[in-house]
Formats: sequence, structure tokens, C-alpha cells
Amino acid sequence: MFILRHKRLIIILTLLIVIICIFPLTKTSINSDLTTYLPESMPSKINNDKIEQVFGKSDPLLIIFKTDDVLNAATLKRIQSLSKAFNRMKDFDMVMSLFDAKNIKGEDGSMIVNPVIQRIPKSESRREKLREEIKINNLVYKLIVSEDFRYTMIILNSVSKRTDEELMSSISDLLKKYPGNETVTITGQPFLRAEANEKISRDFMVLLPIGLLLMCIFLWASFKEKRGVLLPTVVVGISVMISMALIPLFGWQLSVIGVLIPIMMIAIANDYGIHFIAKYQELNAENPDMTMKQIIKETIRDLKKPIILTGLTTILGIGGLVTHIMLPAKQMGVVTSVGIAFAVLLSLTFIPAMMMFLKKGKVHKSFSKSKNGFLTKLLSGIADFITHHPRRIIYLFIIFLIVSASGFYRLKIASDFDSILPKKHSYNVAINIADKYLGGTKDINILFDGDMKNPEILKKMDFYETELEKMPEIGSVTSLAEIIRIMSRAINDPGDKFYDKIPDSREAVAQYLELYSMSGDPEDFDDFVNFDYTKAIIQIQYKADDVKTINNIIKKIKSLTKGDENFKLIAGNSIVEKDLSEATGIGQKNSLIFAFFAIMLLLMIIFKSIKAGLIGSLPLLFAIICIFGLMGWIGIELNIVTALLSSISIGLGVDYTIHLFWRLKSELKKNKSYPDAIKITLKTTGRGITINAFSVIVGFSVLFFSEFPIIQSFAFLIIISIFLCLISALILIPAVCILIKPKFLENN
Repeated sequence: MFILRHKRLIIILTLLIVIICIFPLTKTSINSDLTTYLPESMPSKINNDKIEQVFGKSDPLLIIFKTDDVLNAATLKRIQSLSKAFNRMKDFDMVMSLFDAKNIKGEDGSMIVNPVIQRIPKSESRREKLREEIKINNLVYKLIVSEDFRYTMIILNSVSKRTDEELMSSISDLLKKYPGNETVTITGQPFLRAEANEKISRDFMVLLPIGLLLMCIFLWASFKEKRGVLLPTVVVGISVMISMALIPLFGWQLSVIGVLIPIMMIAIANDYGIHFIAKYQELNAENPDMTMKQIIKETIRDLKKPIILTGLTTILGIGGLVTHIMLPAKQMGVVTSVGIAFAVLLSLTFIPAMMMFLKKGKVHKSFSKSKNGFLTKLLSGIADFITHHPRRIIYLFIIFLIVSASGFYRLKIASDFDSILPKKHSYNVAINIADKYLGGTKDINILFDGDMKNPEILKKMDFYETELEKMPEIGSVTSLAEIIRIMSRAINDPGDKFYDKIPDSREAVAQYLELYSMSGDPEDFDDFVNFDYTKAIIQIQYKADDVKTINNIIKKIKSLTKGDENFKLIAGNSIVEKDLSEATGIGQKNSLIFAFFAIMLLLMIIFKSIKAGLIGSLPLLFAIICIFGLMGWIGIELNIVTALLSSISIGLGVDYTIHLFWRLKSELKKNKSYPDAIKITLKTTGRGITINAFSVIVGFSVLFFSEFPIIQSFAFLIIISIFLCLISALILIPAVCILIKPKFLENN
């Protein structure tokens, strides 16, 4: 009665909320840096910070050139021009190319340090001589130039204060300024961030209107009434605005994961309005003499509890994301939960308030005695089959569950961020080239502390390098020890006892370094040792397709350095990526356990029965096991987006069971038999449940238009998950109820 008496006030307050939301929405910003998605307290981030404090920030960009022979004059001229241009820019503190890398050689007992290419060879003989020199240069061969000389690259370390988009635009302009026939691909975190930032913005601009349009079309096809389209759509729009406004209001930024938030609200927020409209149409058909006021009063009375309870269970399920270790997942759990709470509130206040100003519509054909719609006929047929073959249904579900679950052993956790962008994107094409021909794109740094001119420390580092290079996934290992050995080869002849060896005395090491400084620049060592030679790192380049490979390398490093007092820590951007990948698995597990048991407990409280919690959880358990098994079978990895699947599925899927239980309980109170109660429930509430589920499916299907493959994979999996929850609620639960006849449904 409060809603009916204060309908104008409710509408005014709703409009006021919309106006308030506009202001924080204008301050929304995007964060595409995936490394910031982990808490600052993560050991890998702490270790990275420690190395960056000594050696500076590592934010590399790789520009890879492909041609028949990178030593041809045109290609070398282009690389030379680009290298000079990049060196003039303040955005990079390091530029490495064939014209910047060093060639260390001996001449008359002296050490000569020159760039690998001083002059571009003009004759074939000079070109071949250069080729042979490069082949014996361990700092260049198979690292900056490929073994077959078809690929070379320029490495840039960004220290730019400009945005990633501005930086990449400058690089693009330079590549156009110095054109060539080479195929150019780019990879690196600044490029990934710039591309992700652009695609996040694009997804918001494109997916939201498409989602709203598809939802409107679906609602019209389901209800054939304007109110059935407009009222749930308004609720969705307001809920989206509230959720998105909370992000800048809390001082947060939109992430790659944030793309899901408005689409989730489109898919979820209309659920409660759909049940309201479906109930209105049912009462309008069954009781033609009822006034609109009477219909609204009875609709609110019948749906108030189930809508509030299903909203609460959805909030609990999705709210399980707050237990996730990833910060954007936690944030999503908060803002979507608040948005859903408002959707429930608006569905029970704003929609009935607006309905009071509308006249009754025509009777929907699905409720006409003379003609039933396709959906009603289908649900009636399903109900007949359930009542006659409940055991057969349960056996079929068990078989399907076993087959799906057998894919668990194939399920993998993504080891990096590479799947963020499409496989054919320049970012991933460049990664594949670098992994295959140029030593790999992943990095690990091993930090040592002590007197780095001490030959004993250098020999230990040299030993570690030699052992690590034996691992097939490692492309290169470089350190001060490697450079000292190169120096020894330059000033000693093959066969000498000091050739290709670390000197035995500190003085000899210091002498090598002094000889280098006479011809070369001591700053060439800045990437490997600090200015006072008290800290040094071993740099490892490698390739890895899974977390297991990375863990094997880390395990090998720890085994080699065990007991070494000079060893301090292991760090690297790839370890942060690995930790983020593993965090997705841990976060998925935590949120799944929280959401599942919270929902089970809530079902027990709602229906005052342990059995209600157990039976009501069956669709969720079935859907989750099947979906993760399916991921294993078809090769979809668990990543930062698909790891959110379980909490969202649980939060959405439980609604169908609650509505089913509520209607079954109502029909059994009328002394109907289980078969009759199930038939009536599926024809009435089952229709609302089905429309609800398919509206969610249509809502999430918009994600197929996303620029991110991981978002597209999520769309596929969440749609399958919702469908499994739907058929479990409509088929499995009634079959179980017929066989065991649970008492909680029969109690008043």
C-alpha cells in the first residue's frame, strides 16, 4: 500500500538518483595495466620494486623487423635512422639495436669496443664478413638478430611520462617517417596497455547500446507489450548507471574486467522486472475482472519474497568476488552487488508505481485457453516427461556430468597476458617471433649482493648461467660474468689459460673493466651491475606456454643458488604475470567456495531445511563441474576473466531454483499432487524462469562483439553455464522432487 500511495514520490526519487549518478560518471578513467591488478603486498611486486630501485624501471618495447636478409643496405639504413631517432627521444633510457649493441674484440693486446655495425656494408664481401662477426658475438647473435638473419629488432626501455597512447603514436609516426619493405611487428607492455586502453573504450561505446537493443528485442518477443520492454529496460539503465558511477566515486578505475560490469547489469538487472511483468500477464489472463490496482497488489504480494530472496542470493553469489585476490574482481563484486540491490528495489517500487499510471493490456496468447504459445507447449511437454520418467532423467544428468568432469585434467591456467589480445594481433605475432628466433620475450632477473669484482662471486654466477642455459625453454642468460668472459676472449688467444674464463683475482677483473672503459662506455654495464659494483643481476630470457614451465625455471634457480650468501631474490615482469595467473586460480577457488556455501546456507534458512540447501545447490554444482570440464575439453584457459565464471554462475543460477521451489510450495499447499504441481509450476513460473534465463543469455551474448578474446570466451562459457542451470532447475530438480518428495515443500 505504501508503494501505491506514494507512487509519484517513488518516481521522483528514482529520477533524482539518475541525475546524481551523472556527475561521478564524467570522472571515469581506465587502467589497462594488468600488473596493478595484484595487491602491492605480493612478493613478486615487492621484489620487482627492489630491483627497479637499483637498476631503474624495466618497461621494454620490442620492434621486430622481418625481411629476407636484415643485413641488406636498405634494412640497415632504416634501422640506423630509427635507432638515432629513438636515442634522441627522452622517452627511452635505453635503445638497443645492431647499431647500439657492442662488439668487443682484442687488437695488439688492447680491448676495442665498437658498435656491432659501424658502417653499413656496401659490398657482398663486407656484408658476409659482418655476418661472421655477428655469429660469434654472444651479446647479439640469436638475441638481436635471428640465426637465419631474417629477423632483427630494436629494444626500447620506456621511461616516458607521456601516456602509452601518445608514446605508441610517436613510434608509429617514426616508422612512417622512415619507411621500408620490412614487415614490422611490435610487442611490450606499453603497447599492450595502449591497445587494451583503446579496446576497453571501444567495448563500452559499442557493447552497451547493442546489449540494450538486444534486450529490448527479446523483451518484446517475450511479452508483446510496450510496458514489458520499457519498464525492465529503465530499471536496467538506472542499475548500470549506479554500478558504473560507484567506480570513480570509490576512487577506482575501469579495468579489462570492468567491461563485464554494464553487460552483467543488462543481463541480470532485468530479471526481477521480467518476473513482475510475467506475473502481471498471468493474473490479467486468469482474472479479467481484476483492476490494475488489484493486479499490482497481488503481484507484489506473490513476488515480493521470491524477488528479494533471489536478489539476495545473486548478490551473495557475485559478492563472493570480494574474496578474490585480484583488485578489479573485488571491485566488480562490490559495484555489481550494489547495482543488483537497486535493481531489486526498483523492480518492487518503480515498476509497480509506473504500472499504476497504465491501463490493462490485452491477454497474452500464452495464457489464452484457446491458444497456447510455443514456450507453454514445450514446458508442458517437459513436465509430462518428468512426471513419467524421473529416474531416467537423473541417470542422463549423471552420465553427462561424468563425461564433462573428465575434462578437468586438461584444464590449464594461463601463464601470461598474451591472451588479452587476438592471436593475429601484432603484439602476439611479435611474441611468437621473439620466442622462436630471438631468445624469448619473458624475463627473470636474479639479484646478487656483494663485491661484484670478486672472481669467486663472478664464477658462481657464470656457473649458474651455464646450468640455466641447458634448459630448452631458456633462450639466453646474460650477466656481468658473461661480459667478463667475452672480454677474456678479446684480449687472450684461444688456448691461453685465461681465454674464455673469469680471472682468478679481483685486480685482474678490475683491469678488464678498466680496459673496456678506455674504448667503450662503462654505462654499457648499467643493466647488469650498479655504479659501485655492490649489486648485480643475471638476466634470463625465455619462453613458456604454461605456469608449470615458469615454475620449473624458478625451481632450478632456487636449487642452484641454495646456500649462496650473495643471492638475494628472483624478480621479473614475467613472475608478476605468473603470480597474477596463479592468483586467478586461487581467487576463483576462494570465491567459488564462499559463494557456493553461502547460497546453500541461505537456501537452508529460506526454506528452513537442510535438504532444501542440498537439493537447491544441485543445479549450481552440476553447471560448475560441467563448465570447467568443458573448458578442459575445448582448451579454454583459466584467466583473469574466466576465473570470475563460478561466482557469477552461482549468483545467477540459484534464482531459477528459488522461483521453482516457491511456486511448487504454493501449489502443494492447495493439496495438489507432485505431478500436477510440477505441471502447473513449469507452465507458469517455468515460463518466467525461461524468459529470465534467455534474457540473461541474450544479455551476455553481446560480449561476443568484444575486442578481447578472453571476454568472448567468457561470453561462451557463461551462456553455457546459465543454460545448464536452467535445464537443471526445470528438469533435474522436479525429477528429484518427484522421487524424494521433500517435506520442506509441503510444510506451511
